[in-house]
Amino acid sequence: MIGPIYVMWLRQIKRYTRSKSRMIGSFAQPILFLLAFGFGFGPIYQKAGGGDYIQFLAPGIIAMSTLFTAMFTGIEVIWDRRFGFLKETLVAPVPRIQIMIGRTLGGATVAFAHGILVAIIAMFVGFKITNPMNIPLALLFLFLIALLFTALGTAVASKLEDMQAFPLIMNFLIMPIFFLSGALFPLNGLPKAIEIFTKINPLTYGVNGLRATLTGGVQTGLMMNLGVMIVVTIVIGLIGSYMFSKIEI
Repeated sequence: MIGPIYVMWLRQIKRYTRSKSRMIGSFAQPILFLLAFGFGFGPIYQKAGGGDYIQFLAPGIIAMSTLFTAMFTGIEVIWDRRFGFLKETLVAPVPRIQIMIGRTLGGATVAFAHGILVAIIAMFVGFKITNPMNIPLALLFLFLIALLFTALGTAVASKLEDMQAFPLIMNFLIMPIFFLSGALFPLNGLPKAIEIFTKINPLTYGVNGLRATLTGGVQTGLMMNLGVMIVVTIVIGLIGSYMFSKIEI
């Protein structure tokens, strides 16, 4: 069982690292957000009594970069289906669940590494980790974010057949998840409808967990954030595995 999973895991990593332009380009957005939002809204945030905005913003941008990379690696299923790569994989005498696990772990590894690199970049901008002892727990939150949204991307892509649906995924799924997660602004005092969405948004708990472990700022209990992330990741992983197993080639 380990062999096919390892092969798919390694294939996903090699696939990403082969595209140098993609690797470089994927860092442009988080750097832009850190610089434009961090220094643009920093004085306003500080005058409002919020403190150092870079300290608040950086965990959200780390989560954002992980989210986008994870979803994109999951959605590559659509690309593989269109050009026949998926058929070549699925006709192999290997259970589809192993293919799904390998793909998900490979995509999550790429997204996880991407988040770590963005965290390092954030330190050059002025971000400081207040408690280095919490770094292992922060890495756990980061990996859960990567794993969850790679599985979600695969689940969504399993029901789509062409890349024309990709803008819809961006506009109606990824962007609301990001903007309503508390990554860019505090979630206090929001309208009731938006507050409900933030509470059912799994990325909210990932951002809270990263912020708590890296800077000490948190809105809900740390263990609750971790528990929610673990449960949702397992559920989405099971759903994604089922939907992937039903792909018709």
